Amino acid sequence: MNSLERAKDNTIQGLSHISNFWGFSKGMGAIFGVVYLSPTALSLDELVERVGITKGAVSTNVRMLERLGLVHKKVVIGERKDYYTAETDFWKALKGILREREKSEFDRALRTVSDSLTMIETATDLTPEETAQVAFYQQRLKGLVDFFKLLDNIVATVLALDAMRINMLDMFFKKDEA
Repeated sequence: MNSLERAKDNTIQGLSHISNFWGFSKGMGAIFGVVYLSPTALSLDELVERVGITKGAVSTNVRMLERLGLVHKKVVIGERKDYYTAETDFWKALKGILREREKSEFDRALRTVSDSLTMIETATDLTPEETAQVAFYQQRLKGLVDFFKLLDNIVATVLALDAMRINMLDMFFKKDEA
């Protein structure tokens, strides 16, 4: 294996780990890495061969990548197969990931903590020792609720950024890299 192949494999491994960190499968990260590093659109069969997972797993992960806006279906004239290319605008990619993950994850976390807070506030079966802990738990859980609401607002703000603001941020960060 030459240096180019090692660098490609290393990048794909890195994207697999990042994917796993964000709560997605490693296979999804590997598929994105293969598509991203391909100069041409790839079919599901080519992805199966390059990633080494089943066609069903590739198909499921590609659909999720499409929903996130990380890969796009490309029509190849004269071909019946679907081909895929990677999104290269990382601001669009970030918005897609946040849009897909943000609402369900934050809503679930907020609902769970809010439900726990309600349970504590309406509890009638507590011992005297447990009753003494209620104020402490309320304070901690209210802190979590406030934190989750703040995160939800931050993500909503990022998602609301229009193209001009995103371009300005992109220029700002590229300026810092120079």
